[in-house]
Amino acid sequence: MREALQSGWRALEHGFDAAFGAALNPLRHLGALGFLMFWLLAASGIYLYAVLDTSAEGAWHSIDALSRQQWYLGGVLRSLHRYAADAFVLLMLAHLLREWLFGHWQGFRRFSWLTGVPLLLFAFVSAIGGFWLNWDQLGQFSAIATAEWLDWLPLFATPLTRNFLNAAAVSDRLFSLFVFIHLGVPLLLVFGLWFHIQRISRAAVFPPRMLAAGSFAALLALAVAQPVMSQAPANLAVVPGPLAFDWLLLFVHPLVNASSAGVVWWLLSATLVALFALPFLPRRSAPVPVAVVDAANCNGCRRCFDDCPYAAVTMIAHPNKRIGREMAQVNADLCASCGICVGACPSSTPFRSVAELVTGIDMPSAPISALRRQLQQALAASRAEHPIVVFGCECGARVDTLAAPDVAPFSLMCTGALPPSFVEYALRDGAAAVLVAGCREAGCEFRLGQRWSAQRLSGEREPHLRASVPRERVATAWGDAGDEAALHTALTQLRERLRGAAPLERAAHG
Repeated sequence: MREALQSGWRALEHGFDAAFGAALNPLRHLGALGFLMFWLLAASGIYLYAVLDTSAEGAWHSIDALSRQQWYLGGVLRSLHRYAADAFVLLMLAHLLREWLFGHWQGFRRFSWLTGVPLLLFAFVSAIGGFWLNWDQLGQFSAIATAEWLDWLPLFATPLTRNFLNAAAVSDRLFSLFVFIHLGVPLLLVFGLWFHIQRISRAAVFPPRMLAAGSFAALLALAVAQPVMSQAPANLAVVPGPLAFDWLLLFVHPLVNASSAGVVWWLLSATLVALFALPFLPRRSAPVPVAVVDAANCNGCRRCFDDCPYAAVTMIAHPNKRIGREMAQVNADLCASCGICVGACPSSTPFRSVAELVTGIDMPSAPISALRRQLQQALAASRAEHPIVVFGCECGARVDTLAAPDVAPFSLMCTGALPPSFVEYALRDGAAAVLVAGCREAGCEFRLGQRWSAQRLSGEREPHLRASVPRERVATAWGDAGDEAALHTALTQLRERLRGAAPLERAAHG
């Protein structure tokens, strides 16, 4: 079922790619958009709290006046605050769903999964507490419904509704509790978000500018077109009438009414236990060996450290004791076994005149020396005098579908594991051209592999493809699994480009 849903999600992503472009596809920036909504909540919440009267008598009047007398600022910010909260929860749930669909809960991703689950609780607790601060009939209903739901737990000697939610008990002290819940829990959320991204390098805490501007404009337009207004003031002597209900943030109340407090407690508890248990389920396949550093070939250039998507590489003092010399070190618990570090290492060049190529950092499951040897053998055995070499990605469009006499395909764990020098090496060894394929932009399974590959080939990032390499003989194709048709199109276009071009001479390498 998960695989079928994954295919459906990928089809939805591709549909959004067609509408927005891969780089600005909101479904590829769910986490970053969630951070944007949080920043909007924080900014608007600071102003709202500054003008809010947190007394029992003045809370409703101050918020209602804010919406009516300051519609141009206070009212818009209040509406923006509510809609940003709805968007934050939607994005958070969509992000959770996507990570589950693509199996991002085990191995090196376990920490991020386990630190992300508690954020669900923090978000909903803070959101529900916000309705209480308004203290209109919806806030009254939510506060009483929450107290009655909590009363099911055998933790309190007397019902909370009797102790706190009666006409005599509603006081400024109670509102201090409401303020603590709505403002204190978000502080835990800030810490949780910070903790959540600790094992991710270059974490996206802000989406691309165009996407951020568009998202903000959409919320602002909604806030102006459909402003959020207070309902009638709370009155504990009266049962609230029909309410304009927020089904997304307050879903737990109708769920309790439709079943029972006990059922909902068991349902939510089972959901949380299942989410926490996922990372500890047995793996479907054996883990891939992590990257290994060779001290004799590591010069401490820090490129693997800079390019690792999961902060698995750290720099330590080099064992040769030379002053200022460093060496890379791999944390096995954080390593994704993607090989991006190998593609970043300057010693991974195939032009080195050694029989067995040993690089500063390498993947035991797919050593760079084996790739050089396989490339040499494929070019020598090709039925075409000058074949086209295709370097692809196991997570992207399948290059093994390019079955043709003039094609020599190679599939890597991630395209980011390909040192750019291999492109030049293939051309010098007799290839007519090189096609580098990988996941769609912003859709890399290992976050940064596609971006680093594109920047290395364009000369924006080290190690880069040398300027002397004829660019008309190098092409790229970025496509996810299922995008094989686009891969074939890119190959056809490359063949068209090569027509009439003089073939490169085959060079010998030691």
